[in-house]
Amino acid sequence: MTLTDYIQQLSEDKLLYFALPVFFISMLVEYQFAKEKYHGKDTGVSLLMMVFSAIVEFIPKIVAFIAFFYLYELSPLKGIVGRQWWAWILLLFADDFAYYWFHRLNHEVRLFWAGHVPHHSSVHMNLGTALRQGVGERIHKFFFWMWIPLLGFDPLMMFTMMGISLIYQFFVHTELVDKLPKPIEFIFNTPSHHRVHHASNIRYLDCNHAGILIIWDRMFGTFSEELKEVDKPVYGLTVNIETFNPVKVATHEYAAIWKDVKRADKLSDKLNYIFNSPGWTHDGEDKRAKTLRRKMNL
Repeated sequence: MTLTDYIQQLSEDKLLYFALPVFFISMLVEYQFAKEKYHGKDTGVSLLMMVFSAIVEFIPKIVAFIAFFYLYELSPLKGIVGRQWWAWILLLFADDFAYYWFHRLNHEVRLFWAGHVPHHSSVHMNLGTALRQGVGERIHKFFFWMWIPLLGFDPLMMFTMMGISLIYQFFVHTELVDKLPKPIEFIFNTPSHHRVHHASNIRYLDCNHAGILIIWDRMFGTFSEELKEVDKPVYGLTVNIETFNPVKVATHEYAAIWKDVKRADKLSDKLNYIFNSPGWTHDGEDKRAKTLRRKMNL
């Protein structure tokens, strides 16, 4: 197949047309059961962030699809790994592994955090919050998937799996589902695990970066159990921005980075404000998540 053939197939993909109505119907159902978990202006910002991220992602997505195609053409496994059932299972693991590191570094590198932070800026946990996507992260996102087409997975398969992952992740943004049976909680990302991820409690900061499989967090030391009786999740940021201005929601952390870079004199400090973890400072208390947890013996 040529690049044109793949693009033609991509244009005929109906996954998005299926997903959006399901998302909005699910939000309406959740609202009927938990009106108190929604706030009109907050949900409005979430919907705007969805639109903003789609606009920003448009060109990077096209560039990534083309790059995936040419990397796939270079793969020695091209034509060997097809679209058999087992190939989809292998791709699920590869895609989810890529997502884990993309998501984790969005929390551990401040420049990436600036692009991801809108997703965490809501103090509410509901299905609407799932649509509050990070805007700036759309620019660097696809670099984390560049190795996968070299394994023989074609770009259309990859984009399909990425879409399936995002649909799955939509449904973990809720408080209506308590903990699921232990085997499911052990293997999969669940609403319980993702409530931890959105919590600003020190115990939970920068934990549970999973997309579909929570096994990566368990393997790489970023897993935290939801302990509602001991430490009920409090949603939002460690310092909330308290604004419904969509432009500020999308850009406030970039402005904060720029402010910190300007006040630092040493080049190494300037670079640390850009590339170190959020909470690092050259002249004050270290408020990085790992440092705070260590001080509290968590």
